[in-house]
Order: sequence, then structure tokens, then C-alpha cells
Amino acid sequence: MGYRILETDDIPAYLHERGHWADPADIRVREVSDGNMNRVFLASSADGARSLAVKQALPWVRVAGPSWPMNPDRADAEARAYEQLAKVAPDKIPAIHGYDPENYALVMEDMSDLEVLRTLLNEGEPYGPHTSARIGEFVAQFSFATSDFGMPSADRKTLIAASVSPELCKITEDVVLSEPYIEHEHNHWHEDLDDLASAFRADTRLRTEVADLRHTFMTGAQALLHGDLHTGSVMVGTRAGAPVVRVFDPEFSFVGPIGYDLGLYWANALVSEERARALGTLSDHAEQLRLSWEAFESEFRRLWPTRVDAFFDDAYLDRFLGRVWTESIGYAGTEIIRRIIGFAHLTDLTTLTDPVPASRRALLLGRELIVRRDELSNPNDVQALRSLT
Repeated sequence: MGYRILETDDIPAYLHERGHWADPADIRVREVSDGNMNRVFLASSADGARSLAVKQALPWVRVAGPSWPMNPDRADAEARAYEQLAKVAPDKIPAIHGYDPENYALVMEDMSDLEVLRTLLNEGEPYGPHTSARIGEFVAQFSFATSDFGMPSADRKTLIAASVSPELCKITEDVVLSEPYIEHEHNHWHEDLDDLASAFRADTRLRTEVADLRHTFMTGAQALLHGDLHTGSVMVGTRAGAPVVRVFDPEFSFVGPIGYDLGLYWANALVSEERARALGTLSDHAEQLRLSWEAFESEFRRLWPTRVDAFFDDAYLDRFLGRVWTESIGYAGTEIIRRIIGFAHLTDLTTLTDPVPASRRALLLGRELIVRRDELSNPNDVQALRSLT
């Protein structure tokens, strides 16, 4: 039949045809699309006892429309990431019930009983004791299993070949790691940040360090990544009295530097901290970088004895983790900057009555994280740096 864009009225028959629902007349559907890229529908039974989510990649960026075309095969990357994640971190992703490659559509667990982490944080809620630790574990489990440490060489080469995503990687290379430091139509910012935007474009040291991180992004094929791991890609809540953390939307998944995933999460945590400081609602924000790094490092070390190549010894592990830490800090800085003077700003700041003071602090912190990343050896160093910006 070929690719077709699904509408709300199509979902009952679609789920029936795909074998996910016996009686299409029993299905009630509503669209809940919220992100920049795709359409999402929730389907539930008339009595509310059963529900599923359907996510379809469009042939363009959803928020821009046909004026910004994009290949919908990014859904292939998402399905591939979920397939790998289901093997090593099934408790940290939504259950996937099927993938339709012809229509670039995923049928998955309905997570509407959970809340998007960014939404909760913007409402003044704390992270809680489990969220960032689970994210750290998630990154360790995913990256170790798909690295040369956790996967036989031949399998790794096959994974790399299957996971090449030129279009989506080019978006990151441009939007995150290039455009904020040049004149570009995608960039925008609050007018009271003109001086910093201009200064960053003229900052030779900053541009050189970003170029270094960009080149590592382009060449550092360490592991399969989520690729867009921010607080809007995490849902949290409780089920049966136990805390639940679910990571979703890995459509930017590709094989790249492990520090990129950690850096994106840290950038969002640091910006959220600036929002809380501006509103006087600081709670556990300052602990999140430390909690996620400690959980990542602990889980990676726990998995290390299972490595498939014994040539990599414990001394090398220390060196490797040190490099991951340093690159993560740098990528956190680039994500902070692009979210304020580049494309796709964060509601953490834009919904403040006066976003300028918090935005300035975050921008200055972002620069320091990039240019001083080799000097910052642990989370305490980062917190000490915050007091100077």
C-alpha cells in the first residue's frame, strides 16, 4: 500500500489491521503530539481498561510543516534503539508492541499515567532520589552493551553500518555544534542577550573548543546512543507504589561518543537549576549531575568484567571513564548554549517572567564548561564553577 500519514480516524482500523486490537469499534483515539518531530496518538478501549500509543514519523518536522522536509526513516533508528535497549534496560523504556517500517509507525505502551520530567520540574517539583540515578544507569547499560567492550567486533561493525543516520547527525552537527557560533537564520534569542550572542560568535577559544567537540561527535563511534536525551525525553511517576523512570524518543539514535548522551541530560539539569534559582524553588537540583554520573560510573564498572576483549584492563577503564566525563562536560556546555541562543529553546527559561538573568548565568556557565572541561575533574568542581557565573 505504501506510506500514508495517519490521522486520528485511521487509528482504530490501523491497530486492528496490525493485529493489536480485535474490535476497532471499541477504540477511542485522541492525538497528543507534543514534540518537534512526530505525531502521537493514544488509543483506549471504551471502558478505559486497555490503551496503546501510536507514534508516526512524518516526512517533515512537525512543528515546521512541509517547509522543513525530513526523511521519516528516522523511525527505523528509533525502533533499532528500542530493540537494543529491550535487551539491556527493559525497565527504563516503554514496552514496544510492534514497528511498521512501511508507515514508520511504532505501537507502544501508553505512558499517560506518567509525567514528563521537564513538566514536573517547571512546576517546581523535585527530581526525587531515583530519577537521575536511573538515567545514569540507562546510559551505562545502553552504551556498554553496544560498545567494543560489550559486543563482539563483527556484531559491532554490523550495528555501526545499520545505524548510520546522516540526516539526523547533520542536524546535531549544525544546530548544536555549529550554528550558535555563527550568523544563522535558525538562531534567535532575547534581545537583552545580544551582547553574549555576539561575544560567543567572536570568541576564538570557544569556537575552537566547540570544533573539537564537533569533530569528536562526527568521528567518535563508541556506542549506540539515545541521541536526544533531555528532560523532555524522560517520564516519571509511580506504579504499584514503586518509582518509575522511562526514557523515550530515541529517534536521533546513532553510534557516537558516550559523553554526548550524558552531556545533554546534564545541560537540561543545569538549566532547570537556573530556573529553580530564579523562582526561589531550589530543592535537589544541584545533586543531579553527581547522582547521574555516580550511577553511570558504578554501572559501567559493574559491567566491565563481562567485556568481550580482555586486552582492555582496569587501568584503561579508569582512563576511558575520565575521557567520557570530560567530553560529557563539554557537550553539556554546547547544549546549554544552543538552547538559549540557537534553535529550539527550553521552556525552563522561556516561561520565566524575566528569563534574562537565568539565561545569562546559564550561557556563561555553558561557555566555562566547554573551555575548562579539562580542568573539571568531578561534580564538585562543576558546582564550584556555578558559584562563579
